[in-house]
Amino acid sequence: MQVLQAGSHKLLLLELDTELITNLAKQAGFQIRMHDEKRVLVADLATPERQAPLLLFDASDPGNLGWFSRCQFYVDGHTGAVLQTPLLVANSRDRAGRPQPHSIRLQINKELPPGFRLPGKQPVTEQVVYSVLFNFLQALVSVGVGVCGGTIVKPLTGRVEGPTARN
Repeated sequence: MQVLQAGSHKLLLLELDTELITNLAKQAGFQIRMHDEKRVLVADLATPERQAPLLLFDASDPGNLGWFSRCQFYVDGHTGAVLQTPLLVANSRDRAGRPQPHSIRLQINKELPPGFRLPGKQPVTEQVVYSVLFNFLQALVSVGVGVCGGTIVKPLTGRVEGPTARN
């Protein structure tokens, strides 16, 4: 990790190991394709052998209360940001524009503000980011990740559409 300073502006620059991230994704049961860019690392993650969809659910639906109470990660549905992490999530879509239930796109920000803190107010290091990433991937396949509001990130499991109006 490096600290970049330009005048009064500072940034933390994470030096992420793509081979290690690939291994973490494979350990969590994902196939991965990565694009390493200057400011972000973008990964297309898929679980084609998995029968059930990834556990990305609508946190506001009362029918999903059981998942909501045990998940440890939440996604802002307006921006795709995984709260209190340097991760962003997007749905992978098929040719018709529907979200694919067994894959997502994940972005890891490599440039962070110096005051950025992860859960528990722990400072950011590459090792902590790897740990958070692995835990997030495990949550997608075993525990659940809640999507809070918004229309950018669509839930993949549970009741994926809101309740219908009664006549």
